[in-house]
Amino acid sequence: MADVPSYLSPTGQEIVFLLLGVVAVGAALLVVTTRQLVHAALWLVVCLGALAGGYLVLTAEFVAWVQVLIYVGAVVVLLLFGLMLTRAPIGRAADLDSRNRPVAAVVATATAVVLVTVVIDGFRTAYAPLEPGGGSAREIGSSVFRTWVLPFEVLSVLLLAALVGAIVLSRTDIRGRR
Repeated sequence: MADVPSYLSPTGQEIVFLLLGVVAVGAALLVVTTRQLVHAALWLVVCLGALAGGYLVLTAEFVAWVQVLIYVGAVVVLLLFGLMLTRAPIGRAADLDSRNRPVAAVVATATAVVLVTVVIDGFRTAYAPLEPGGGSAREIGSSVFRTWVLPFEVLSVLLLAALVGAIVLSRTDIRGRR
């Protein structure tokens, strides 16, 4: 049999990838368990930054920078501005707690165990060596505009429809005129 690396002897890249994954999962857990919205947004920055680091380890530099610019730079800032402009309660609020934390924790743990078991069993012998340049802008651009152009355009129309729907729902001057 060919000399295939094992998961029992990880390389430096694999160790860094694993550490970034642990940071991303830990930050994601803090996003959904913290009771302060601003802290949740800041933990989301950490989580998305760890994902961008994972993309860098996988030699997908373009995807990593898109992750940083779009998600960390725009989405989180938009979320924070939305919190500030709507005067949403920033601190702890007792009325937002549904008291279902134990049930949610059991369901989340069971789901995680099933997913991890399926992934480990499915990819036990799979190994893909990392080759630099797999995430370059040229390769991604040619893939998007050659093979995936129709799904890309359908998604853009769907997002436009969601944006128009959000604008219509947020307007107060067109509701039930009498």
